[in-house]
Amino acid sequence: MAYPTLDLRATGENIRILREQKNLRVEDVRAFMGFETPVAIYKWQRGECLPSIDNLYALSVLLDTPIDNILVPDHEEDESLPH
Repeated sequence: MAYPTLDLRATGENIRILREQKNLRVEDVRAFMGFETPVAIYKWQRGECLPSIDNLYALSVLLDTPIDNILVPDHEEDESLPH
């Protein structure tokens, strides 16, 4: 069994989609998270990095969805996992 990994680009795109479905602007997320600038949020959405576990939890609360609905597994790795 291969080590499971996340698809950063797909997860970032998912964060953007979930945010838009809630009619939230990047500025709304920035304010909720208490960030001085929205740079981190843009990096998440571009798949350059993932939110820390604390930020991921806060994001799941803001988006009203479980963390598992935010993260996207790497499809190649996912196929090798037992179902």
